[in-house]
Amino acid sequence: MKTKVLSLVLALVMCLSLTTALCGCNNADKGATASQVETVMTTEDPRWKNATYTEDVTLGEGAITIDVEIKAGEKAITVTINTDAENLEDALLGAELVEGEDGAYGLYIKTVNGILADYDVDQSYWAMYKDGEYLTNSAKETAITSGDHYELIYTK
Repeated sequence: MKTKVLSLVLALVMCLSLTTALCGCNNADKGATASQVETVMTTEDPRWKNATYTEDVTLGEGAITIDVEIKAGEKAITVTINTDAENLEDALLGAELVEGEDGAYGLYIKTVNGILADYDVDQSYWAMYKDGEYLTNSAKETAITSGDHYELIYTK
């Protein structure tokens, strides 16, 4: 009888230990929610490692609302910008979404959402589109109106 009880207790302890170990392996980070674990799994593209935003977000205040879709590799997010700016460059800078170098035609955008594209290093750059059509003007020369949809696509 004592042997049966001892065997039962040992089996129960082993089951609890195994269950605890398996549950611990199931989370990428202790205390992580399912959506956090999913985000870690879907953002393995190294370009997104230093991204400021990894999910859709709304930024700024103002009368004009534009959507900017940021694409790099297989991942894309949409940033909704509320602004009073008159052109795309000022809206992007006001939302602190881009960085770059001043040039003859305005800002040469090198970093979008913390993701660097450096043509001098690996021939990558940020291509700009409006409603799927390639923009031939600079962001400074692109007037914005509420409801516009832009895409900034990491291109190589």
